[in-house]
Amino acid sequence: MLDIKWIRQHAEQVQETAKYKGIAVSIAELLLLDEQRRKLLAETEGLREERNQKSKQIAALVASIQAARKLSEEEDKAFAAASSTEKANIQSAVKAVNGLLAEREAQLEKVNQQFMELMELVPNIVSADTPLGESDADNVELRRVGQLPVFTFEPLDHVALGEQLGIIDIPRGVKCAGSRSYYLKGAGALLHRAVQQLAIDLLVSRGFSLMEVPLMVREEAMASTGFFPLGRDQTYGLQEDDKWLVGTAEVPLVAYYGGETLSLSRPVRMAAASACFRSEIGSAGRDVRGLYRVHQFSKVEQVVICRADEEEAEQLLQEITRNAEELLAMLELPYRVVAVCTGDMSQKTYKQYDIETWMPSRNSYGETHSSSNLLDFQARRSNIRYKDAEGMIKYAYTLNNTAVASPRILIPLLEAHQQEDGSVAIPAALQPYMNGITVIKPLMKE
Repeated sequence: MLDIKWIRQHAEQVQETAKYKGIAVSIAELLLLDEQRRKLLAETEGLREERNQKSKQIAALVASIQAARKLSEEEDKAFAAASSTEKANIQSAVKAVNGLLAEREAQLEKVNQQFMELMELVPNIVSADTPLGESDADNVELRRVGQLPVFTFEPLDHVALGEQLGIIDIPRGVKCAGSRSYYLKGAGALLHRAVQQLAIDLLVSRGFSLMEVPLMVREEAMASTGFFPLGRDQTYGLQEDDKWLVGTAEVPLVAYYGGETLSLSRPVRMAAASACFRSEIGSAGRDVRGLYRVHQFSKVEQVVICRADEEEAEQLLQEITRNAEELLAMLELPYRVVAVCTGDMSQKTYKQYDIETWMPSRNSYGETHSSSNLLDFQARRSNIRYKDAEGMIKYAYTLNNTAVASPRILIPLLEAHQQEDGSVAIPAALQPYMNGITVIKPLMKE
């Protein structure tokens, strides 16, 4: 969420950003509601003050009546009659003020609701070096790392490999849970866990605090981290419990510090390995074969909270991106890093890199990691603040990165490391997590 004062001063820029990000929100309407809101707020505060003053007048009048007991009986009666009339007049005025106040408060509540509905749609601004574009086709390649595999035989895709090796079973996954479901078996399940543990160990060695997090969260957690309202259709809800299944551990990691004032003498680095859930609404017919786009997956997420310092945030964005790149180097996989364009960015993102890993069956790079700098957009929603060196309270900055997501990462792992005899070699960095397996061999034919 942006500061409304900032929006007032940069309305054109915010509206332009909404257009680039494909978000239908009228900043002009927002500012009109803001003006109405401020006017009604001033009126209600004025009416409350008027009511308070008149209540004080009544109290003073009662006190004066009590003090008048020292007067003669005739004077006392005259004073009491005059005071009673004055009190009735003031009470009548108070009643009128209360009626008008109730009316203004109802108007203010309605305008506030409309105002907040629009505020929740306002996008974060984007960095000056974010490329303009409409879709991922307009993302700009920054660098390529690693040599693409060259095969002297006809390579198989990960689905055929998984079946041949006996480690992936999609038909039974569909039978059990419907489309975009799967089973990982034996060495496949070990590989799935191995890449996560490798990522965890890497992040812990880099000073990240490992956390086990809730996967069912309240709506407030989804809204405060910027995943609602625009991402609601991608989220599975548990209606009876008023809970939602998270699509990333970013939600509970950021929500952990919601409403708190932190000491940020050094950045807070957190990591979590978790199951994730995504409805994939709008992706019908896309990536229907295999493990690229599924409803349930696992991610190791890194989240950083830092001071409101753009230079420090940029350094941290590079840091968390390097962590993901180092993991891919350990997995011996070629990849490229792209600067994500405006049309491919989410509402909350200020600057984003995607890492795409080479997938032989697609004959292209496929997205496997994402790094984002959100400035204070998420912290404002979550009310995460800190004291600066001068003792001023400020909103923090937040960043996040997918260190690894599985089973998607299994696609390049299996396909790039397949061998002519149908086996798949396990990269050296993963072997300590594979119970002694260095090569996954095809099943023996019966």
